[in-house]
Amino acid sequence: MKFRFYALKLCLICILVFILQLMITGFTDLFILNQKSYFQYWRFLTAIFLHGSLVHLLYNMFALALFGSILEYFIKSKNFLIVFFFSGILANIMSINFYSSSLGASGAIYGILGCLVIIKPLMMVWAFGFPMPMFIAGILWVFGSVLGIFMPSNVGHIAHLSGILIGFIIGFLLRKKKKNKKLKIQIPNYYLKNWEDRYIR
Repeated sequence: MKFRFYALKLCLICILVFILQLMITGFTDLFILNQKSYFQYWRFLTAIFLHGSLVHLLYNMFALALFGSILEYFIKSKNFLIVFFFSGILANIMSINFYSSSLGASGAIYGILGCLVIIKPLMMVWAFGFPMPMFIAGILWVFGSVLGIFMPSNVGHIAHLSGILIGFIIGFLLRKKKKNKKLKIQIPNYYLKNWEDRYIR
């Protein structure tokens, strides 16, 4: 599957949804993750595209556009969508057990970060104001989220941890799949035909 710029398209969807949140009274309440999600399952998906403020949106869209495009380039567009939606939805399923309500693409974005940590651990990135390998940034992101659980705030740290864990798992599966493909021995058809002509006929 060719590079489809899905990371940027998802950013556009989030921006359009945010505009609807501002324009339509009660729009957010229809799709936010809350206790109704146990019966209205679409909220586990729709809450990914909602955001609580312009700052919240900008932070998430910057990370999604940058790291999402990088990951999409390395693992192809289809696998990127799997990482995004699996991480986002499963992070929301976990979050509903700890928060009365939740919204935002953070769980999906942390899934992207987690997958990148496994796929390209030595790739240099700018994080926390310093250049560092991706795996170091991943350790710091996890540490920050664990610490944040014990510091009351409006940030869904459990969603972050859930998302990055899913990203780790998918990253390992993709690396294993890629490794297995490299180990396959491929014999050209013309070689087999020449061998048959020489030794069988």
